[in-house]
Amino acid sequence: MGRTPSPAEEGVTVGPREFYGEIPSTQDRARELALAGAAEGTRVVALVQTKGRGRLDHRWASPPGGLYLSIVLRAPPEHVTWLPLALGARIADGLAAATRSDFRVKWPNDVLAGSDGGPFQKVAGILVDRLDTRWGTAEIAGIGVNVATPASAFPPEVRATATSLAVVAPPGPSITKVEQIVVQSALDAAAGLVGRENLATTRALCRRWLWGVGRPVTVDGVPAGDIVGLDEEGALLVRRATETTAIRAGEVRVEEPG
Repeated sequence: MGRTPSPAEEGVTVGPREFYGEIPSTQDRARELALAGAAEGTRVVALVQTKGRGRLDHRWASPPGGLYLSIVLRAPPEHVTWLPLALGARIADGLAAATRSDFRVKWPNDVLAGSDGGPFQKVAGILVDRLDTRWGTAEIAGIGVNVATPASAFPPEVRATATSLAVVAPPGPSITKVEQIVVQSALDAAAGLVGRENLATTRALCRRWLWGVGRPVTVDGVPAGDIVGLDEEGALLVRRATETTAIRAGEVRVEEPG
């Protein structure tokens, strides 16, 4: 499967880069830069975070062996609900091209790696914070990728559901290569929300990489139905009996085949 053409590759200037061996949170530092007027593409990169966080204020473990990156983006407000999914789809697309492995996106913001014959496990997570600044609204996209993270470094509660690129496609790409993929994916995801043609491509890409179609899901621990796709705003569509519902928030769990 070839990589989807990028709407942002021509004429894009990548913003400044701050690098840290260790930092409390790349997301917090990127927010500071955005409030100070940082341009789109400005990013903060770290090899370790001591206070990383994920969606719904979950703690994000950030041990050595991973890439932890937050980038300042601009996205049209009318389509911003697609941004986390678009980030995941672009990252899955780029990693698949680089490793020839199989990836999927679990709604709304996890990138999974695996195979159709076995379980898919989390290899990357995404957090998007919206921020009002003197220069307009900015989206701060935080992305954590398990590049060469050893299984022993994951917290016990996620070891069964997490993996790294080094395991999926040994020896795995370098952290530098993964950073390149993530930065380009982030710029593409934001640019892909501008204009009717780009938005149509983004929606198709998100639907192509969506994980769990046809499988039952629970939302906040309650059975919700079977996944049937995405609506025009990026909400997860689930069907139960003859009723289809759009899920826009909550903790979604896709049930594995029995």
